[in-house]
Amino acid sequence: MKINPYHYRIINTACLFSQKLLILGLILFYGCQPNEKKENAQQENKVVSRPKVDIADIEKGIKAYIDSKTEENDGFFIVKDGDKLLRLKLVRVHTEYLSNLGPKSHFACVDLADANGDVYDVDFFMEGDPGAMDVTATSVHKLNGKPFYSWKQKEDKTWYKLPIEEATNELLGVIEGEDQFVFNYQATLPILEEAAEMWIPIALSDAFQQVELVTTDIPGIHRMIEDKVNLNQILYMKLGPEHSGQKVRLVYKVNRKEKGPYTAQEEVADRYLASNRLMPVDRRFREIAMEAIGEKNKDSQLMQARAIYDYIIDNMRYAKSGEYGKGDAVYACDAKTGNCTEFHSLFISLARSVGIPARFSIGAAIPSDRNEGGIDGYHCWAEFFAEGKWWPVDISEGNKYTALATYYFGRHPANRIEFSRGRDLELNPGPASGPINFLAYPLLEIDGKSAVAQTTFTFSRSN
Repeated sequence: MKINPYHYRIINTACLFSQKLLILGLILFYGCQPNEKKENAQQENKVVSRPKVDIADIEKGIKAYIDSKTEENDGFFIVKDGDKLLRLKLVRVHTEYLSNLGPKSHFACVDLADANGDVYDVDFFMEGDPGAMDVTATSVHKLNGKPFYSWKQKEDKTWYKLPIEEATNELLGVIEGEDQFVFNYQATLPILEEAAEMWIPIALSDAFQQVELVTTDIPGIHRMIEDKVNLNQILYMKLGPEHSGQKVRLVYKVNRKEKGPYTAQEEVADRYLASNRLMPVDRRFREIAMEAIGEKNKDSQLMQARAIYDYIIDNMRYAKSGEYGKGDAVYACDAKTGNCTEFHSLFISLARSVGIPARFSIGAAIPSDRNEGGIDGYHCWAEFFAEGKWWPVDISEGNKYTALATYYFGRHPANRIEFSRGRDLELNPGPASGPINFLAYPLLEIDGKSAVAQTTFTFSRSN
């Protein structure tokens, strides 16, 4: 696939290049040339192979190119975006989107940030052999998570650019109705020099998702423990130095339904109106909520919740910079930036502060535009209670895709899996650090001190 940078201002992320194309490219690249008959019988079946390119080669090539250009430009990587020259710093290479598109053709999506903290998704196309790959095109696809346009695949498996306003819900991340997929949760343990403990959420079936844990590879001594308050199930492990570098692997078969407003099956608990450590309910949040509600203060709580939802969409900016990712409503209120955790924590604090019950859930969003591959980390969302029902909301996605803002008020698409619910989770046994803020990635403690187990999510959609 040849990309002409003069014809394209923006190129979409590799998530839109299906893994079927990736597999085809790998087959073409690694394929062996036909055997030739030789007079010498020992050489009759000799195969001529081509150099192998893997994900590590592509990532290494991208980073080397960025480092080289950054050194040439006084510590900044320069990207031309229309008439503007962006001076950026590398944040990360999306390893879940690195792809081999065919012989000597490679793709990567890279996050780069400017001095103001704005994060640009820049797409890189590379050509060449291992160790000698050249970047042939770079262009901006997203700014702070908001795409400029989408891509759509033709029947002949080639792709064409599609303006956002013409993109279907599916191209914008939404599968309506039902979705079926296999979900792989894998965590790699670091070097363990002392005794360690680890907690991982286990996805459970409910009215909107049927999950079957079909494969488990779990080192160490382990057992399931319950969070009876939030109805979560947690895998608890006791580990030692002998488990260093081992992997925890959980494979789920999932059938998920689109989620709309639904009748509460139990009494609405008091905790859905109370403060959490990072989601306070207080006078400040009440004043902000009342200002957002404005003249709707005499209207139903459903209309008031929509006013709060709209206030956050209008005033928050999706950005993975600063102290994001903790779900700190105070930070979100002050900085007006963050990822999904900040968006939904702010909503919950504002809603609870005016008497609207609200709660938090976390899991992963499954790509809608391809049928297998990597997933870019966790995703979280919220629900509020009004008119006798729980109403799902996804404010950060509504903020990214204006056309879907109404959809995400009262809907969650089918292409998701939920891991756990609630905040400040109290477990027995629990971590030395105290109640768990929220649980999506593993929580690992080595000799009582926090540590990281590298975690990846992948999926394949059922036919």
